[in-house]
Parts: sequence; structure tokens; C-alpha cells
Amino acid sequence: MAEALSVIPASVLRNLSDKLYEKRKNAALEVEGIVKQLAAAGDHDKISALINLLTTEFTYSPQANHRKGGLIGLAAATVGLTTEAAQHLEQIVPPVLNSFSDQDSRVRYYACEALYNIAKVVRGDFIVFFNQIFDALCKLSADSDANVQSAAHLLDRLVKDIVTESDQFSIEEFIPLLRERMNVLNPYVRQFLVGWITVLDSVPDIDMLGFLPDFLDGLFNMLSDSSHEIRQQADSALSEFLQEIKNSPSVDYGRMAEILVQRAASPDEFTRLTAITWINEFVKLGGDQLVPYYADILGAILPCISDKEEKIRVVARETNEEIRAINAEPAEGFDVGAILSIARSQLSSEWEATRIEALHWISILLNRHRAEVLCFLNDIFDTLLKALSDPSDEVVLLVLEVHACIAKDTQHFRQLVFFLVHNFRIDNSLLEKRGALIIRRLCVLLDAERVYRELSTILEGEADLDFASIMVQALNLILLASSELAELREILKQSLVNPAGKDLFVSLYTSWCHSPMAITYQHASVVIQSLVEEDINVKFLVQLDKLIRLLETPIFAYLRLQLLEPGRYTWLLKALNGLLMLLPQQSAAFKILRTRLKTVPSYSFNGDQIMGTSSGSEIGRHIPSGSQISEDGDVKQEVGKFNFGSRLQQLEQIQSQHRMHAKSRNNSTTLNSGNTKTRRSHE
Repeated sequence: MAEALSVIPASVLRNLSDKLYEKRKNAALEVEGIVKQLAAAGDHDKISALINLLTTEFTYSPQANHRKGGLIGLAAATVGLTTEAAQHLEQIVPPVLNSFSDQDSRVRYYACEALYNIAKVVRGDFIVFFNQIFDALCKLSADSDANVQSAAHLLDRLVKDIVTESDQFSIEEFIPLLRERMNVLNPYVRQFLVGWITVLDSVPDIDMLGFLPDFLDGLFNMLSDSSHEIRQQADSALSEFLQEIKNSPSVDYGRMAEILVQRAASPDEFTRLTAITWINEFVKLGGDQLVPYYADILGAILPCISDKEEKIRVVARETNEEIRAINAEPAEGFDVGAILSIARSQLSSEWEATRIEALHWISILLNRHRAEVLCFLNDIFDTLLKALSDPSDEVVLLVLEVHACIAKDTQHFRQLVFFLVHNFRIDNSLLEKRGALIIRRLCVLLDAERVYRELSTILEGEADLDFASIMVQALNLILLASSELAELREILKQSLVNPAGKDLFVSLYTSWCHSPMAITYQHASVVIQSLVEEDINVKFLVQLDKLIRLLETPIFAYLRLQLLEPGRYTWLLKALNGLLMLLPQQSAAFKILRTRLKTVPSYSFNGDQIMGTSSGSEIGRHIPSGSQISEDGDVKQEVGKFNFGSRLQQLEQIQSQHRMHAKSRNNSTTLNSGNTKTRRSHE
């Protein structure tokens, strides 16, 4: 220090710490002159001693005016050194940078001014301190004092100029610094960071695109900033990078795709639109690189298909079509299981359009990678079954198409029908609201006879008799009234003369016994007469009412026309009169059926005409030569060989089970009611 004091007059040191700026400025000019002389003489030891004096006694002084003087003195010393300043920067720059965090705003201001003057002198040699300077400037960009902010902006512009013209700048060392700060919320810091990204990207020798994944998320984060200016700057930077990506032969799409997928779910509309636009371009440009990321991308796209903003919906649908058109293979990284998982999760979306597209994807995967999809069947089957309760008919129809595609194999077909019946059992509303739609559509997709045979097999062993009855009622109603099952009805009509019809009739009969309905006219008549008091309850009368109304629909026009020939269709007339006798006279169904029967032409017939095959009766018309009707009403023939007597016994057995079940249930209800009354009386 003595060496420094020997070259700097006491008056200069005194003025350097004066409270007046002019005196400090004049003292700094004298320091500049002294350093010039020492530099010319090559006496760098004394220069080092002088800089050390300015640092220890002034810039680190507890007195604010001393710190101000020290800063202006260091800048003056640098100016005096001119081209030789580089060798003293290790002494000069650190104390100036330290002053950027001074509690006195004026000291911070002078630190900016000092570093500005130092940088002007040393230019490129300044780069070795770039990271520390950048960190300091980042903090000062959000300084509470407007004057400090202004001074920091001036310094920032100069540093940018120096960096863009320097070949010593290290982007690899800078990126970690940038990445650490990209998620700050302060608007001034955000502007500062975007400014640096834009400037560095404009330098041809600096490859900012290669490091884009390191700060891309931060840029997207700025798109939702409350400041319009920041949003605009971030959007401008992103647009420039996207254009560079389009023109670049080598881009790391994978890392950036992960970021875009997250941002596509942003609550901010503009961020979502920008992210989905980038994803769209990536899908077009990324090629094989993006195949392993298709599941994540799909997870981002499907919700956007239902976005409230039309622009987002349009881009999302376009992107979805682009991915769908790419037929990638598992060997190429195409993860069938991951995509199935995404599609399954989106089936629970609140938006119909998203659920529909998710089903389209499952269908596509089934068609392209059936074996792989079936490996994950247990993971998606329950979800697909639950989707049958979807409020949208379009979704339900698509779910059925997927189910039908799965059920092409016998094993999966049986599994589907079994689970379908199970779902109907545990969810009565599903059977009531969707049952007809589901069964009819499956009959179209999977062959009606196959579906009905499998349903019948399952219902034969159904332990829940109430459910079995309800289910058979629903199936019979669908069979009788649905246009999709017209062919199946025709086969059953020929059951007395056609082996295929007979076989189908027999396969369905046992399950139909859970809910007696017209099977053949003669057998129906016998069934009606076999009913006992317990069978004719409210549920039975409700079913009967539905049947009478059903007979008045267009699909049963053929049956009504048969009534014009009572001699040929005697058993039909007898069955309908039997139904009339079972109905309460005041019911609407009684009046409908009685009115219909009144229109039947009068025809005189006796028992012999009913029994004879030569009378032209309905049974005689359908039975081939050699067939007979036995005394107990059984039809025996060479082709069908029906034994209606045994069928009637089978019906009676099952109906007896229903009667016993009903009695048991009623007794249980009565007992519980009695226990409740007893408890109340005790209370």
C-alpha cells in the first residue's frame, strides 16, 4: 500500500471519496493519468499496488462515497492501461461485480457505469468473466431502482455486442446458466433472458438450436406471461426456432417432444395452440425419431381434439390424421401397449370427440397389430365394457365395433358375451337404456344366430332367475321387433320343416323358458293353457300387455294377415283367444286384442279339423308328408322330430323354479317386515 501511496497524491485520494461527483470524477482523471505514466514505464507492480489500494480502501469500504470513488477509480485505471488492461482484469473486475449487489442503489449504478467503461476498453478480453457478468446483469435487470435498470440495459447492450463479435465465447458454459434462470417469473428478467436468446441465435457461429431443448420449456412458459410484450418476444423467438428446425438436417426431436406434450395441456390457450402447432410440425418432420414418442404425443393430441378453441381443434385433428397415416412397427419403437393405455385413459374423457378418436385408435391397432393388442386385452377389456354405458350413441356403436373386432376369435367372442351379460346383471339401467342397441349392433357385426345361441347358453345356467327372466324378455322383444334380426326370425319360422331352424329353436328354447312367449302357434296355445294361478301376476300381465301392443306393430302384419285364414292358422287363433282370456277385461290390452279378434272372419271348425293334417291347418301346412300330431299335442316328424311334450315339461320345470323363487322372496320380505315391526314395538 505504501508503494501505491507514493504514486497517488493524498489530495487525489481525498477527492476520490468526496461526496460531490465532480470532485470524484476529476480525481479519477488524475488516476487515469498516473496509470498511463506507469504503463508507459512498464511499472506494472505499482499499477497492481494502485488497483489493490482502490479495491481494499475504497470499493470494499463501509462508506458509500468511498465505494463510489473506488469504482470510478478502477474504471479510470483500466482506461489508462488501454491495450495492457487485460493482464490486470483479474484484479479490476471482481470488486466491480461485487458492487452490483451493494445495498446502496447509487453504488450499483456506478458499478454499471464502471464496468461499461472497462468493457469498452478490453472488449474481447472481457469474455472470460462473461458468466459472472451475465449473472450480475440478470439480477440488475429486475433492480428496484429505475436508474440502475437503465444503466444495466446500457451495459447489457455493450456486452451483447462484444459477445457477438468474439470467438472466445463458450455456448456450452453459458447454457447451464441460462437453463437455471428460464423459469423465473420476474418480467424484467424474462425480457433479459429472451433478449439474450435472440441475440445469440442470430450469431452464425453459435449453435443455439442444438441447445434448444435446454431452454424450450422456459420459452413456452413465457407465452402465458401477463405482459403482452414478453408474450410477443417469446412467441417471436419460438417462431424463429421453428423455422430453423424446418431448415435443419439434424434436430433432437425426442427431447423437445416431451416438453411439447406437457405444454399442450397448459391452461393457457395461446400456449396450447403454439405447442400443438409445434407437435404438428414435428410429426411431419421427425420421421423415425418420433416413433417412440407417439404414445405421449397422442396423449397430448386427443384432449386437444375437443378443445374449446377451434384453431387448436383443427391442428390437433390434422396431427392425429398424420400419425394415423404412419404405419410404424413395434420393431421400430412403436409401443402398442403405451398407445393402448393412452387410448384407454381417454375413454373416460368428458368430451365425446376425444372418446370417439380414442376408440378409432383402438380399432386401428386391432387391425394393424392384432396379436400385440390381444396381449393387453385384460388391461382394456373392463374399460371397453364400461364404455357401453356412454351417453353418446356414436361412442357406444364404436365400442361395439371394437368389441366385435376382438370377438372374431371364438375365445374372445365367448368372453365378450359373458362379460356383457355380467354387466347387464349388475347394471339394470344398461340393459334398459342400451340393451337393444348393443344386442342389435352385435348381431349385425357378429352374426345374429351366433350371438343369440351364446346368450342362450349363458342364460340356461343363470342363477339369478329374476335377471334371467328380464334378460330373456329383452332378447325376445329384440328378436321379434328388430329389422336387423329379420333373417333370424325367418329361420325360426321354418323350425318345423328346416333342420337349421329346428336346431336353432332347440338351442334357444331352454333360455326362453325363463319368460314364456309365442314359440309356435300350437305350442303357444298349449303353454297358455298350462299356466297356473301363480304365473299370472303383475309382471306377467305387464309382459302380456307389451306383447299385445307389439302384435299391432308393422313387423307383425304377416301374423295379422294370417287371421284372415282361421282354418289354416287355427292354433294362432286359439293362442290369441287364450291370451284374451288371461287379460283383465278393463285393461287396454284386452280391448286392443278383442277389437282385433272381432275382425277375424267367422269360421266353423271342430276338433277333428284341428287335429287333421288334411284340413289345411297352420301345422299341417308347415309339416312335411309323413308327419303326425299325437293325441297330447306333440308334433313328430321325420325332419324336425320335435317333441313338444318334453319341451312343455322343460318349460314347466323352469317356471316352477321361478314360482318357488318368488315365494321364497316374498316370505323373506314378509319376515323382514315383521321383524321391523317387532323392533319398533319394543322401541
